[in-house]
Amino acid sequence: MPDISYDILKCFGVISEEKGGWKKELNLVSWNGRSPKFDIRDWEPGHQKMGKGITLTREEAELLSEYLQTALETQQE
Repeated sequence: MPDISYDILKCFGVISEEKGGWKKELNLVSWNGRSPKFDIRDWEPGHQKMGKGITLTREEAELLSEYLQTALETQQE
């Protein structure tokens, strides 16, 4: 398996935290020296290990934001 390099350029916030200290975060990450993308995934406290996640371009993030807003408006608890 090839090495994967990453650079967390900005942390926008923690979405949730598990008992073991792992946190689901929204970050701006450059993967393998490529253009940065929005990234949602679980990270261990030192950001050395990560779980599966999703990366989004700005355009994809904007669409997701619109979809989430609509979903939240229509799903009142």
